[in-house]
Amino acid sequence: MMIRKQQAGLTLVEVLVAVMLLLIILVPAMEAIRTSVTGAEVHSELASSQFRLTSRMEELLAEPFGDLEAAAIAVGSASVASSYSEAAGPPGRLIVYLSPYDGDNADLDKDPFTGTDPGLLWIEVEAEGTVHRLRTVRAEGY
Repeated sequence: MMIRKQQAGLTLVEVLVAVMLLLIILVPAMEAIRTSVTGAEVHSELASSQFRLTSRMEELLAEPFGDLEAAAIAVGSASVASSYSEAAGPPGRLIVYLSPYDGDNADLDKDPFTGTDPGLLWIEVEAEGTVHRLRTVRAEGY
């Protein structure tokens, strides 16, 4: 009787099946990596925008109240950019809106920009062309 040797290697069919399985698995894995890289870029842009907005708001809050109030009165409307805004130019410039503020709603019209209270100022910083913005109310003496 003849003793058969056990097979020592892989057949061509087994190699082709293994390669096909790797290719089938590799496509979704590469798509996941591409999505992750894109997400990281978007996060970086959002974080940069948030940092710029926060930095500008902190600069405004450090300004003397009288200077901000004078700029708000000069503008005359909460929807008009103030002199504290960046010059027109590239998209994403920071626009600053200032207005006297009605904190107690004594006139009962529910409009925070009519019947304003002395010593209250509404401040908004917006990145032009985006939905990113910060708003706050500042009281005189703070």
